[in-house]
Amino acid sequence: MFFLQMSGFPGAGKSTLAREIAKRKIVVIIDHDVTKSSLMKSFQNENNPQLNLGKVAYDLDFDLVEHHLSLGQNVILDSPCLYEEIITKGKVLAEKYHAAYKYIDCTLNDFQLTNARLDKRQAMLSQIKSVREETNYLHTLKHTKYPEGYQYITVDTKQPIDRYIDVVMAYLEAD
Repeated sequence: MFFLQMSGFPGAGKSTLAREIAKRKIVVIIDHDVTKSSLMKSFQNENNPQLNLGKVAYDLDFDLVEHHLSLGQNVILDSPCLYEEIITKGKVLAEKYHAAYKYIDCTLNDFQLTNARLDKRQAMLSQIKSVREETNYLHTLKHTKYPEGYQYITVDTKQPIDRYIDVVMAYLEAD
């Protein structure tokens, strides 16, 4: 059993890779965008500036991760890893349920292609539609968090998925 945290800037191909893994392996995918978009729809008429839907969505995500790990299921959390506490929670849950902790960084170091992908997709309520400033894009890439003390892989998602899916699957199978 494994718990995989996907990381990468919006449009980098995390969801595409998660779906491809699911075609090859039985996994539960927890998609942060689905959780957060659902909450945004539910609370769109609320006027409560104290309500942090991002935090609430992550709380729900991790409750779902824990539930599925407790059932002995492989789990993928599809979410950017921009905060250390996201990685920490993931490692703690993996350890608690004796799951192998895995981390894949989906990297797309191409500002124009990232915007083209964002423009092409049908965005959910919580998803960005474009990146206005290349400096913001580069700043976010630079501040991605990585799990210290754990092996992880980085995949160049500018390449077609068939060029790296075998490496990803081998990584998930390795202890």
